[in-house]
Amino acid sequence: MPSSSSTAFSSVKLPAGLVRQAREAAQPQRRSVAGQIEYWATLGRIAEETGLTVQEAREAIARYDAAARHNEAADPVDAIEARFLAAESSGRLADAVRQTVLQNRSKVPATRRVA
Repeated sequence: MPSSSSTAFSSVKLPAGLVRQAREAAQPQRRSVAGQIEYWATLGRIAEETGLTVQEAREAIARYDAAARHNEAADPVDAIEARFLAAESSGRLADAVRQTVLQNRSKVPATRRVA
């Protein structure tokens, strides 16, 4: 049975150019190459899932890293709430809701729409 432990690792093949870029970016941050690629992947995942800007994603990761360094168990509900509050305070949440409503309205036939 596969382990769900956070210490389980897998190997992947990556383009040499990406590994070189990761090595260059990792050095000033005192990260390993794998740590740098993981950092970039985390940034990308957060940005895609939440619509956060790169700066907001970096700040979220910094908060997460700080909590991990202090051996605090990161509460997933707190993380979701923090992202929700950040989106709400910036206006992105209202924009996302508005956009979703408009997209869904365009999918409903005109005869089924209610005024």
